[in-house]
This record gives sequence, structure tokens and C-alpha cells, in this order.
Amino acid sequence: MTGPAPTRRSGRWIERWDPEDEAFWQATGERIARRNLWFSVLSEHIGFSVWTLWSVLVLFMGPEYGLTPADKFLLTSVVTLVGAVVRVPYTFAVAVFGGRNWTIISASLLLIPTVAAFVVMEPGTSYSTFLLVGLLAGIGGGNFASSMTNINAFFPLRKKGWALGLNAGGGNIGVPVIQLVALAIIGASGGPRVLLGIYIPLIVVAAVLAALFMDNLSSVKNDTGAAKDAARDAHTWIMSVLYIGTFGSFIGYSFAFGQVLTNGFGRTPLQAAYLTFIGPLLGSLIRPLGGWLADRYGGARITLWNYVGMAAATAVLIVASMQKSLPLFVSAFVVLFVLSGLGNGSTFKMIPGIFQAKALAKGLEGEAAVAHGRRLSGASMGLIGAVGALGGVGINLAFRQSFLSYGSGTGAFVAFLAYYGVCFAVTWAVYLRRTAARVPATAAAPEAQAQLSYVEV
Repeated sequence: MTGPAPTRRSGRWIERWDPEDEAFWQATGERIARRNLWFSVLSEHIGFSVWTLWSVLVLFMGPEYGLTPADKFLLTSVVTLVGAVVRVPYTFAVAVFGGRNWTIISASLLLIPTVAAFVVMEPGTSYSTFLLVGLLAGIGGGNFASSMTNINAFFPLRKKGWALGLNAGGGNIGVPVIQLVALAIIGASGGPRVLLGIYIPLIVVAAVLAALFMDNLSSVKNDTGAAKDAARDAHTWIMSVLYIGTFGSFIGYSFAFGQVLTNGFGRTPLQAAYLTFIGPLLGSLIRPLGGWLADRYGGARITLWNYVGMAAATAVLIVASMQKSLPLFVSAFVVLFVLSGLGNGSTFKMIPGIFQAKALAKGLEGEAAVAHGRRLSGASMGLIGAVGALGGVGINLAFRQSFLSYGSGTGAFVAFLAYYGVCFAVTWAVYLRRTAARVPATAAAPEAQAQLSYVEV
């Protein structure tokens, strides 16, 4: 096999795609996969920017808007919630419409919340209107799920950690980019509509480029049975718990960091904007490294020690919050962002490896094992991505309650520390503990053998 089969449908459809075939991959597969990756990253990047738009817009909303800190935390929680929920249908949309076609559609849909925000963003607008427009912005969170599902199909198993990490990291970086743009606008005494006016034409550009340069894969089909099997598999929900700890932290802190600085440390919006972009930027850039390390050393190992680091950074944040030490607080928060990005890459790399191990444990070999693993991992990614994003809702609600109850974010950080401890324990118990060592070699069950192989996922 030296290249994809000729298309039989209009709209850039590829009928035959086998990235596990080394000859195919070297001849044409890698070039096509990389081209789709870059334009997928662009669309997802802008999707993330639109999703986190309101974390920036609330910095523009001074006393004249009449919103309390609790109102703003609730607003960002609603945006995060919608972004998490729409990830499920976005995952299945790739197979229904095609990866290229859905990228065009999903990018174009970003015009709705952006234009709506442009219209309503002024003092005197009711809080309920802001909540409604915030709900619309949540669709930007869905682009991640469809993009990851699409790119997962383009790359071979041995390259998935790098490819998915780069795809997700390039998308995640949309968070600090919009924060940097907002910083420049606030510094120049510009208003929120200037920010929105910049992004409206960028959305159009992303949709046009997807139409010109991306491809659809006929081999990507929705498998209702796979979705049901993935939902019934305990590992889907275990990985969801772990992804709450990594991606939920990243997106939740991205929404909340600026508000914590303004409400907890008395920073002005401009002073907060100078600091908020640093953590999301570094966390986004390091995500591909997390995937690469997982490819090399095993995602479970990297994830386990990553949670140790996240717990330590959170403990420092508690001390800094209690002592009102801004330099220590910002430094520890940036470290926490970096570790959340690293963990995003390692946890997502674990997913295809886990289902591949389960396929081998069932006695499947070669292409049959690869197909089985790809089938279930693709179906589970949408669920895991959606549940993981719900962690961002929890973080914003926890901060809201902590500020209402204690006047600071300390109470929320204590809860986050406890959660990271749970994630560490789950990772060790499920994916690293050598339970098979207690089973005689002659009587080792397939599932026990699979337990050992999870160390390498």
C-alpha cells in the first residue's frame, strides 16, 4: 500500500486509510496526517479562545456593570458547563459529517457567541442576558472533542501521544493568547468590543482554511455499540476521574485565575491581566511534552508523579493564600498550570494504550487488536473529555463558595489538594500496582496479564 485510495465523493474524502502500515505512512500518510493536524489545531485554538472569552470579558466589567464576584464566578461556571456538555455530540459529529466538514461547521458556529457578545457587551445589560450569551460561548469547548477524535484517526498508535498532545496543546494555547490580546487592549485603554472585533474575522479565516486544506476519512464511522461498550467500561470512568484532575484543573484555573487575583489580592484588571496568561501559556506549551514522555516512559508513571507535583504546588498555594504572599502565590499557580498541562498529555495518551492492552488480554493480535483498541478509545475520548471539562465547573463553583464563605480561595485549594490525593491513589491502584504478582504464572488470567501491561500505557 503506497497511498490513499482515490476519493469517490466530493468534499475531499479519503476512502482508504491505514496509518499502521509503515509503507503507507512513509509514502503519503504522514504528510496528509500532519497537514490535517495543523489546520485542526488552528480551529481548535480559536475554539478555546471563544470558550474562555468570558474569563477575559469579566475583567472589563467594572462596578458600572453591577456584578458581584459571585456573579462573575457563576457566569464563568455556566460557560464551562456548556463547553463540557457539548463535547459529547461534537465527538460523534466527526463520523456523521466528516472531520473536515465538521471543522468548517464548528468553526463557523463560533461566530454566534462572538457576535452576540459584541452586541450585548455594555453597562446596563441584564445579568440574565450575560448568562445567556455566556451559554452560547460554551460551544467553543466542543471543538476540542471533535478535533481530538478526528486527529486520533489520522495517526498510528506509536505517534498518538505526540499528535494528540500537540493538537490539544495548540488548542489550549488559545487561552493565554486571548488573555494576551486582552492585556494589550486594556493597556491601550480599549474596550471589550475591540477584542471581539479581532476574533470575528479570525473565525472566518479558520473555517476557510479548513475547507481548503483538510480531509474527511471514510473509515471514521459512528459505532453505537462502541459508545455503549465504552460507557460500560470501568476504565472510561476511571480515566474521566483522572482527566478531571488534569484538564479540569487547567480550564478551571484558566477561567478563575484573574478573578482570584482581583478578589483575593486586590489586583486591578490590568495588573491581573499581566499575570493571568503566564500559567495557561506554559501549561499549553508543555502538553505535547506530556504526551511525548508518556510515549517514552508510560502514561501511568508520568501521571502518577505529576499528581504528586500538583498536590505539592497546591499545598504551597494554601500557604501563600493564607499569608497573602502574591509572589509565592503566582509562582505556585504557574507551576500548577504547567503540571496540569503535562498531565493533560500523559492522561490522554493512556486512553488508547489501555484499550489496546484490553484487546491483547482478550487474545486479539495484530490489526484486530489495533482495530478493537481504536474503536473503544475513540468512543471513550468524547466521554472522558466531557467529564474532565466538568472539573472546570467544579473549580469555579468551589472558588465562588470559598469567597462567599471565607472571603478567600483558601477553602477551595484545600478541596483541590484532597482531590489530587485521590487521583494519585487511583492511578497507582488501577494502573501501576502489580496485582498480577500474586497470581501463579501458570494460572495467570488474561485480565491479570493486562494489569501488568497497563504500566506501559
